[in-house]
Amino acid sequence: MKLEIGNIYVKDVVLSNRTALEDHVLYINEDDIKKIVLEDERIKNITVKLAKPGESKRITPVKDVIEPRVKVDGGGSIFPGIIGKVDTVGSGRTHVLKGTAVVTVGKIVGFQEGIIDMSGPGADYTPFSKLLNICVVIEPKEGLKQHDYETSARLAGLKVASFIGQVAKDIEPDEVLTYETKPITEQLAEYPDLPKVGYVYMLQTQGLLHDTYVYGVDAKQIIPTLIYPTEIMDGAIVSGNCVSACDKNTTYHHLNNPIIEELYKHHGVDLNFIGVIITNENVYLADKERSSNYTAKLAKYLGLDGVIISQEGFGNPDTDLIMNCKKIELNGIKTVIVTDEYAGRDGLSQSLADADPLATAVVTGGNANEVIVLPPMDEVIGTYDYVNTIAGGYDGSLKPDGSIEVEIQAITGATNELGYNRLSVKTI
Repeated sequence: MKLEIGNIYVKDVVLSNRTALEDHVLYINEDDIKKIVLEDERIKNITVKLAKPGESKRITPVKDVIEPRVKVDGGGSIFPGIIGKVDTVGSGRTHVLKGTAVVTVGKIVGFQEGIIDMSGPGADYTPFSKLLNICVVIEPKEGLKQHDYETSARLAGLKVASFIGQVAKDIEPDEVLTYETKPITEQLAEYPDLPKVGYVYMLQTQGLLHDTYVYGVDAKQIIPTLIYPTEIMDGAIVSGNCVSACDKNTTYHHLNNPIIEELYKHHGVDLNFIGVIITNENVYLADKERSSNYTAKLAKYLGLDGVIISQEGFGNPDTDLIMNCKKIELNGIKTVIVTDEYAGRDGLSQSLADADPLATAVVTGGNANEVIVLPPMDEVIGTYDYVNTIAGGYDGSLKPDGSIEVEIQAITGATNELGYNRLSVKTI
Protein backbone atom coordinates (compact mmCIF):
# COMPACT_ATOMS: atom_id res chain seq x y z
CA MET A 1 0.00 0.00 0.00
CA LYS A 2 1.14 3.53 -0.79
CA LEU A 3 -0.23 6.43 1.24
CA GLU A 4 0.36 10.13 0.68
CA ILE A 5 -0.05 12.36 3.73
CA GLY A 6 -0.67 15.97 2.76
CA ASN A 7 0.14 18.21 5.71
CA ILE A 8 -1.51 21.62 5.90
CA TYR A 9 0.04 23.64 8.72
CA VAL A 10 -2.59 25.61 10.63
CA LYS A 11 -1.36 28.88 12.16
CA ASP A 12 -4.43 29.76 14.21
CA VAL A 13 -7.95 28.63 15.14
CA VAL A 14 -10.80 31.13 15.54
CA LEU A 15 -14.42 30.74 16.64
CA SER A 16 -16.57 32.11 13.85
CA ASN A 17 -19.97 32.00 12.14
CA ARG A 18 -18.59 29.49 9.62
CA THR A 19 -16.34 26.45 9.44
CA ALA A 20 -13.59 26.97 6.89
CA LEU A 21 -9.84 27.07 6.28
CA GLU A 22 -8.35 30.22 4.74
CA ASP A 23 -4.72 31.33 4.63
CA HIS A 24 -3.79 28.65 7.17
CA VAL A 25 -6.37 29.92 9.67
CA LEU A 26 -9.07 27.47 10.76
CA TYR A 27 -12.49 28.99 11.44
CA ILE A 28 -14.87 26.99 13.64
CA ASN A 29 -18.64 27.50 13.92
CA GLU A 30 -19.78 26.19 17.30
CA ASP A 31 -23.33 25.68 16.00
CA ASP A 32 -21.98 23.32 13.32
CA ILE A 33 -20.25 21.27 16.01
CA LYS A 34 -23.32 21.24 18.26
CA LYS A 35 -25.54 20.06 15.43
CA ILE A 36 -23.29 17.06 14.77
CA VAL A 37 -22.77 16.04 18.40
CA LEU A 38 -26.33 16.55 19.63
CA GLU A 39 -27.64 14.10 17.05
CA ASP A 40 -26.73 11.62 19.78
CA GLU A 41 -29.62 11.74 22.23
CA ARG A 42 -27.36 10.52 25.04
CA ILE A 43 -25.64 13.90 25.11
CA LYS A 44 -27.50 16.76 26.79
CA ASN A 45 -25.30 19.64 25.66
CA ILE A 46 -21.81 20.61 24.53
CA THR A 47 -19.69 23.73 24.46
CA VAL A 48 -16.68 24.44 22.26
CA LYS A 49 -13.62 26.09 23.80
CA LEU A 50 -10.25 26.88 22.26
CA ALA A 51 -6.92 26.30 24.02
CA LYS A 52 -3.73 27.56 22.40
CA PRO A 53 -0.03 27.16 23.29
CA GLY A 54 1.13 29.51 26.03
CA GLU A 55 -2.33 30.38 27.32
CA SER A 56 -3.16 30.12 31.01
CA LYS A 57 -5.65 27.32 30.45
CA ARG A 58 -6.07 23.84 31.89
CA ILE A 59 -8.09 21.08 30.17
CA THR A 60 -9.45 18.31 32.42
CA PRO A 61 -10.61 15.57 32.51
CA VAL A 62 -9.33 14.76 29.01
CA LYS A 63 -10.89 11.74 27.30
CA ASP A 64 -9.37 11.64 23.81
CA VAL A 65 -7.25 13.74 21.46
CA ILE A 66 -7.92 13.42 17.72
CA GLU A 67 -6.23 14.99 14.71
CA PRO A 68 -8.62 16.31 12.00
CA ARG A 69 -8.04 14.50 8.70
CA VAL A 70 -9.88 13.76 5.47
CA LYS A 71 -9.51 11.15 2.74
CA VAL A 72 -8.95 12.84 -0.59
CA ASP A 73 -8.67 9.73 -2.74
CA GLY A 74 -7.82 6.05 -2.50
CA GLY A 75 -11.12 4.80 -1.12
CA GLY A 76 -12.56 4.60 2.34
CA SER A 77 -12.94 7.35 4.90
CA ILE A 78 -11.20 8.41 8.10
CA PHE A 79 -12.08 6.15 11.06
CA PRO A 80 -13.58 3.31 8.96
CA GLY A 81 -16.11 1.08 10.67
CA ILE A 82 -16.95 3.86 13.12
CA ILE A 83 -17.63 7.05 11.16
CA GLY A 84 -17.49 5.66 7.64
CA LYS A 85 -18.10 2.33 5.95
CA VAL A 86 -15.81 -0.58 6.70
CA ASP A 87 -13.58 0.05 3.70
CA THR A 88 -9.86 -0.64 3.79
CA VAL A 89 -7.79 2.51 4.27
CA GLY A 90 -4.05 3.09 4.00
CA SER A 91 -3.71 4.02 0.33
CA GLY A 92 -4.31 7.08 -1.82
CA ARG A 93 -4.06 10.53 -0.26
CA THR A 94 -5.13 11.93 3.10
CA HIS A 95 -4.99 15.59 4.08
CA VAL A 96 -4.14 16.58 7.65
CA LEU A 97 -4.78 19.82 9.57
CA LYS A 98 -1.35 19.77 11.18
CA GLY A 99 -0.94 21.55 14.49
CA THR A 100 -4.58 21.16 15.51
CA ALA A 101 -6.50 18.63 17.61
CA VAL A 102 -10.01 17.92 18.79
CA VAL A 103 -9.98 17.25 22.55
CA THR A 104 -13.01 15.65 24.21
CA VAL A 105 -13.57 16.79 27.79
CA GLY A 106 -16.27 16.59 30.44
CA LYS A 107 -17.77 14.61 33.28
CA ILE A 108 -15.51 11.69 34.08
CA VAL A 109 -16.08 8.22 32.57
CA GLY A 110 -13.30 6.26 34.29
CA PHE A 111 -10.90 7.43 37.00
CA GLN A 112 -7.92 7.25 34.67
CA GLU A 113 -8.48 10.46 32.71
CA GLY A 114 -6.06 13.33 32.45
CA ILE A 115 -4.89 16.93 32.41
CA ILE A 116 -3.45 19.12 29.66
CA ASP A 117 -1.90 22.43 30.76
CA MET A 118 -1.27 24.92 27.95
CA SER A 119 1.45 26.76 29.88
CA GLY A 120 3.60 26.36 33.00
CA PRO A 121 5.60 23.28 34.07
CA GLY A 122 2.79 20.86 33.22
CA ALA A 123 2.90 21.96 29.58
CA ASP A 124 6.47 20.69 29.36
CA TYR A 125 5.23 17.12 29.98
CA THR A 126 2.57 16.85 27.27
CA PRO A 127 2.99 17.23 23.50
CA PHE A 128 -0.60 18.44 23.29
CA SER A 129 0.29 21.76 24.92
CA LYS A 130 1.90 22.68 21.60
CA LEU A 131 -1.28 22.21 19.55
CA LEU A 132 -4.22 24.46 18.72
CA ASN A 133 -6.85 22.51 20.66
CA ILE A 134 -10.55 22.56 19.82
CA CYS A 135 -12.08 21.35 23.08
CA VAL A 136 -15.51 19.73 22.96
CA VAL A 137 -16.88 19.83 26.51
CA ILE A 138 -19.58 17.16 26.79
CA GLU A 139 -22.51 17.14 29.20
CA PRO A 140 -24.19 13.71 29.23
CA LYS A 141 -27.81 13.15 30.10
CA GLU A 142 -28.48 12.26 33.73
CA GLY A 143 -28.29 8.58 34.62
CA LEU A 144 -26.33 7.57 31.53
CA LYS A 145 -24.35 4.37 32.13
CA GLN A 146 -20.56 4.50 31.88
CA HIS A 147 -20.32 2.36 28.75
CA ASP A 148 -22.95 4.43 26.97
CA TYR A 149 -21.24 7.65 28.00
CA GLU A 150 -17.85 6.38 26.83
CA THR A 151 -19.35 5.42 23.48
CA SER A 152 -21.11 8.75 22.99
CA ALA A 153 -18.02 10.76 23.99
CA ARG A 154 -15.77 8.71 21.71
CA LEU A 155 -18.12 9.08 18.75
CA ALA A 156 -18.53 12.81 19.40
CA GLY A 157 -14.79 13.41 19.11
CA LEU A 158 -14.40 11.30 15.99
CA LYS A 159 -17.40 12.95 14.31
CA VAL A 160 -16.12 16.45 15.06
CA ALA A 161 -12.58 15.65 13.86
CA SER A 162 -13.96 14.11 10.67
CA PHE A 163 -16.23 17.11 10.06
CA ILE A 164 -13.47 19.67 10.62
CA GLY A 165 -11.10 17.64 8.46
CA GLN A 166 -13.43 18.13 5.48
CA VAL A 167 -12.28 21.76 5.14
CA ALA A 168 -8.86 20.46 4.05
CA LYS A 169 -10.12 18.31 1.19
CA ASP A 170 -9.56 20.80 -1.62
CA ILE A 171 -6.62 22.69 -0.09
CA GLU A 172 -3.14 22.29 -1.58
CA PRO A 173 -0.92 20.83 1.18
CA ASP A 174 2.24 22.54 2.39
CA GLU A 175 4.03 19.21 2.07
CA VAL A 176 3.23 15.72 0.88
CA LEU A 177 4.91 12.72 2.55
CA THR A 178 4.76 9.29 0.92
CA TYR A 179 4.79 5.97 2.79
CA GLU A 180 4.70 2.56 1.15
CA THR A 181 4.71 -1.06 2.25
CA LYS A 182 4.51 -3.63 -0.51
CA PRO A 183 2.89 -7.10 -0.48
CA ILE A 184 4.94 -9.40 1.72
CA THR A 185 6.82 -11.34 -0.99
CA GLU A 186 7.85 -8.11 -2.71
CA GLN A 187 8.76 -6.47 0.58
CA LEU A 188 10.98 -9.37 1.66
CA ALA A 189 12.80 -9.37 -1.68
CA GLU A 190 13.26 -5.60 -1.95
CA TYR A 191 16.28 -5.28 0.33
CA PRO A 192 17.65 -8.82 0.74
CA ASP A 193 20.87 -7.69 2.44
CA LEU A 194 19.19 -5.61 5.15
CA PRO A 195 17.83 -7.00 8.44
CA LYS A 196 14.07 -7.66 8.32
CA VAL A 197 12.36 -5.69 11.10
CA GLY A 198 8.74 -5.75 12.24
CA TYR A 199 6.70 -3.92 14.82
CA VAL A 200 4.48 -5.58 17.44
CA TYR A 201 1.84 -3.01 18.39
CA MET A 202 0.16 -3.90 21.70
CA LEU A 203 -3.35 -2.43 22.00
CA GLN A 204 -4.98 -1.75 25.36
CA THR A 205 -7.96 -4.11 25.79
CA GLN A 206 -7.63 -5.06 29.41
CA GLY A 207 -11.14 -5.23 30.83
CA LEU A 208 -13.76 -2.65 31.74
CA LEU A 209 -13.48 0.63 29.80
CA HIS A 210 -10.10 -0.45 28.42
CA ASP A 211 -10.98 -0.63 24.73
CA THR A 212 -9.19 -0.04 21.44
CA TYR A 213 -11.00 -0.36 18.12
CA VAL A 214 -9.69 -1.79 14.83
CA TYR A 215 -11.97 -0.98 11.90
CA GLY A 216 -14.71 -0.54 14.49
CA VAL A 217 -14.11 -3.89 16.23
CA ASP A 218 -13.14 -4.00 19.91
CA ALA A 219 -9.64 -5.48 19.84
CA LYS A 220 -10.57 -7.74 22.78
CA GLN A 221 -12.26 -9.85 20.13
CA ILE A 222 -9.27 -10.30 17.82
CA ILE A 223 -6.35 -12.66 17.71
CA PRO A 224 -3.01 -11.11 16.70
CA THR A 225 -2.99 -10.23 13.02
CA LEU A 226 -1.04 -8.41 10.34
CA ILE A 227 -1.86 -4.87 9.26
CA TYR A 228 -0.23 -2.44 6.88
CA PRO A 229 1.42 0.43 8.77
CA THR A 230 -0.31 2.88 6.42
CA GLU A 231 -3.71 1.60 7.60
CA ILE A 232 -2.84 2.71 11.14
CA MET A 233 -1.70 6.11 9.86
CA ASP A 234 -5.01 6.42 8.03
CA GLY A 235 -7.36 5.93 11.00
CA ALA A 236 -7.94 2.16 11.15
CA ILE A 237 -7.21 2.15 14.91
CA VAL A 238 -8.87 4.50 17.41
CA SER A 239 -8.75 4.86 21.18
CA GLY A 240 -11.66 4.04 23.47
CA ASN A 241 -9.99 3.43 26.79
CA CYS A 242 -9.61 5.05 30.18
CA VAL A 243 -6.13 3.90 31.20
CA SER A 244 -3.79 6.26 33.03
CA ALA A 245 -3.47 9.49 31.09
CA CYS A 246 0.33 9.46 30.96
CA ASP A 247 0.63 6.28 28.89
CA LYS A 248 -2.74 6.14 27.16
CA ASN A 249 -2.54 6.01 23.37
CA THR A 250 -5.07 8.59 22.25
CA THR A 251 -6.40 8.44 18.72
CA TYR A 252 -3.89 11.20 17.91
CA HIS A 253 -1.08 8.84 18.99
CA HIS A 254 -2.35 6.07 16.72
CA LEU A 255 -2.51 8.43 13.74
CA ASN A 256 1.00 9.75 14.46
CA ASN A 257 2.77 6.67 15.82
CA PRO A 258 6.45 7.73 15.94
CA ILE A 259 7.74 4.14 15.90
CA ILE A 260 6.08 3.57 12.55
CA GLU A 261 7.36 6.87 11.19
CA GLU A 262 10.92 6.14 12.36
CA LEU A 263 10.86 2.65 10.85
CA TYR A 264 9.83 4.17 7.53
CA LYS A 265 12.71 6.65 7.74
CA HIS A 266 15.17 3.76 8.18
CA HIS A 267 13.49 1.53 5.58
CA GLY A 268 15.90 0.83 2.74
CA VAL A 269 18.73 2.57 4.59
CA ASP A 270 19.74 0.20 7.37
CA LEU A 271 16.70 -2.09 7.69
CA ASN A 272 13.79 -3.57 5.76
CA PHE A 273 10.53 -2.58 7.49
CA ILE A 274 8.30 -5.58 6.81
CA GLY A 275 5.09 -4.55 8.59
CA VAL A 276 3.04 -4.48 11.78
CA ILE A 277 1.58 -7.20 14.00
CA ILE A 278 -1.25 -5.91 16.19
CA THR A 279 -2.07 -7.79 19.36
CA ASN A 280 -4.20 -7.21 22.45
CA GLU A 281 -3.56 -7.03 26.20
CA ASN A 282 -5.60 -9.50 28.19
CA VAL A 283 -6.91 -10.07 31.71
CA TYR A 284 -6.74 -13.84 32.00
CA LEU A 285 -3.61 -15.98 31.76
CA ALA A 286 -5.02 -18.28 29.06
CA ASP A 287 -5.76 -15.29 26.85
CA LYS A 288 -2.29 -13.87 27.43
CA GLU A 289 -0.77 -17.22 26.44
CA ARG A 290 -2.89 -17.41 23.29
CA SER A 291 -2.07 -13.91 22.10
CA SER A 292 1.66 -14.07 22.88
CA ASN A 293 1.97 -17.50 21.24
CA TYR A 294 0.24 -16.21 18.13
CA THR A 295 2.31 -13.01 18.05
CA ALA A 296 5.57 -14.96 18.26
CA LYS A 297 4.33 -17.34 15.55
CA LEU A 298 3.58 -14.45 13.18
CA ALA A 299 6.99 -12.89 13.80
CA LYS A 300 8.68 -16.17 12.91
CA TYR A 301 6.34 -16.74 9.95
CA LEU A 302 7.42 -13.40 8.47
CA GLY A 303 11.07 -14.36 8.81
CA LEU A 304 11.90 -11.32 10.91
CA ASP A 305 15.37 -10.67 12.28
CA GLY A 306 14.27 -8.05 14.78
CA VAL A 307 11.11 -6.70 16.39
CA ILE A 308 10.14 -3.55 18.27
CA ILE A 309 7.36 -4.14 20.82
CA SER A 310 5.40 -1.25 22.33
CA GLN A 311 3.12 -1.51 25.34
CA GLU A 312 0.07 0.51 26.40
CA GLY A 313 -0.70 0.89 30.10
CA PHE A 314 1.10 -0.70 33.02
CA GLY A 315 0.82 -3.38 35.70
CA ASN A 316 -1.12 -6.33 34.33
CA PRO A 317 -0.09 -5.55 30.69
CA ASP A 318 3.56 -5.80 31.77
CA THR A 319 3.01 -9.56 31.68
CA ASP A 320 1.75 -9.43 28.07
CA LEU A 321 4.78 -7.33 27.17
CA ILE A 322 7.30 -9.71 28.71
CA MET A 323 5.55 -12.81 27.32
CA ASN A 324 5.67 -11.33 23.81
CA CYS A 325 9.32 -10.41 24.25
CA LYS A 326 10.39 -13.78 25.68
CA LYS A 327 8.60 -15.92 23.10
CA ILE A 328 9.82 -13.86 20.16
CA GLU A 329 13.39 -14.01 21.50
CA LEU A 330 13.11 -17.79 21.88
CA ASN A 331 12.33 -17.89 18.15
CA GLY A 332 15.76 -16.37 17.53
CA ILE A 333 14.44 -12.86 16.84
CA LYS A 334 16.00 -9.89 18.61
CA THR A 335 13.60 -7.58 20.42
CA VAL A 336 13.47 -4.05 21.78
CA ILE A 337 10.61 -3.27 24.16
CA VAL A 338 9.16 0.21 24.68
CA THR A 339 7.41 0.83 28.00
CA ASP A 340 7.33 3.30 30.90
CA GLU A 341 7.95 2.89 34.62
CA TYR A 342 6.03 2.98 37.89
CA ALA A 343 9.07 3.04 40.13
CA GLY A 344 7.60 4.94 43.07
CA ARG A 345 7.91 8.63 43.83
CA ASP A 346 11.53 8.12 44.84
CA GLY A 347 12.29 6.06 41.72
CA LEU A 348 13.61 3.15 43.78
CA SER A 349 10.87 0.55 43.30
CA GLN A 350 10.74 -2.18 40.65
CA SER A 351 9.83 -0.42 37.40
CA LEU A 352 7.72 -3.17 35.82
CA ALA A 353 5.43 -5.77 37.33
CA ASP A 354 7.14 -8.52 35.29
CA ALA A 355 10.61 -9.17 33.89
CA ASP A 356 12.72 -11.76 32.11
CA PRO A 357 16.47 -12.15 31.41
CA LEU A 358 15.74 -12.11 27.67
CA ALA A 359 14.39 -8.55 27.88
CA THR A 360 17.80 -6.96 27.44
CA ALA A 361 16.92 -3.94 25.26
CA VAL A 362 14.44 -1.54 26.84
CA VAL A 363 13.34 2.00 26.01
CA THR A 364 11.49 3.85 28.77
CA GLY A 365 9.08 6.77 28.56
CA GLY A 366 9.88 7.82 32.12
CA ASN A 367 8.68 7.27 35.69
CA ALA A 368 4.95 7.97 35.94
CA ASN A 369 5.14 8.30 39.75
CA GLU A 370 7.22 11.47 39.57
CA VAL A 371 5.41 14.26 41.45
CA ILE A 372 4.76 17.70 40.02
CA VAL A 373 2.96 20.83 41.26
CA LEU A 374 0.82 22.43 38.57
CA PRO A 375 0.24 26.14 39.25
CA PRO A 376 -3.19 27.78 39.07
CA MET A 377 -4.55 28.67 35.63
CA ASP A 378 -6.81 31.54 34.62
CA GLU A 379 -9.32 29.22 32.94
CA VAL A 380 -10.33 25.60 33.39
CA ILE A 381 -11.87 23.89 30.37
CA GLY A 382 -13.93 21.09 31.87
CA THR A 383 -14.13 20.72 35.65
CA TYR A 384 -11.96 20.36 38.76
CA ASP A 385 -14.47 17.91 40.30
CA TYR A 386 -12.30 14.84 39.70
CA VAL A 387 -8.74 16.07 40.21
CA ASN A 388 -8.45 14.34 43.60
CA THR A 389 -9.63 10.99 42.26
CA ILE A 390 -7.98 10.62 38.85
CA ALA A 391 -5.02 8.24 38.64
CA GLY A 392 -2.00 10.16 39.90
CA GLY A 393 -4.05 12.36 42.22
CA TYR A 394 -5.01 11.92 45.86
CA ASP A 395 -7.39 13.41 48.40
CA GLY A 396 -5.95 16.89 48.70
CA SER A 397 -4.29 17.13 45.27
CA LEU A 398 -6.36 20.20 44.43
CA LYS A 399 -5.21 23.11 46.59
CA PRO A 400 -7.39 26.10 47.64
CA ASP A 401 -5.50 28.42 45.26
CA GLY A 402 -6.23 26.19 42.24
CA SER A 403 -2.79 24.57 42.10
CA ILE A 404 -2.59 20.78 41.83
CA GLU A 405 -0.04 18.34 43.25
CA VAL A 406 -0.12 15.10 41.26
CA GLU A 407 2.04 12.36 39.87
CA ILE A 408 2.78 12.93 36.19
CA GLN A 409 0.63 9.92 35.36
CA ALA A 410 -2.27 12.41 35.51
CA ILE A 411 -0.81 14.40 32.59
CA THR A 412 -2.04 13.26 29.18
CA GLY A 413 0.84 11.76 27.19
CA ALA A 414 3.55 12.41 29.80
CA THR A 415 5.18 8.95 29.61
CA ASN A 416 3.66 7.68 26.38
CA GLU A 417 4.99 4.24 25.45
CA LEU A 418 5.25 5.00 21.75
CA GLY A 419 7.78 7.70 22.57
CA TYR A 420 5.33 10.47 21.60
CA ASN A 421 6.15 12.53 24.65
CA ARG A 422 8.48 15.28 25.78
CA LEU A 423 10.65 13.47 28.32
CA SER A 424 14.18 12.56 27.30
CA VAL A 425 17.56 11.81 28.84
CA LYS A 426 20.86 13.59 29.09
CA THR A 427 24.38 12.51 29.92
CA ILE A 428 25.78 14.10 33.07
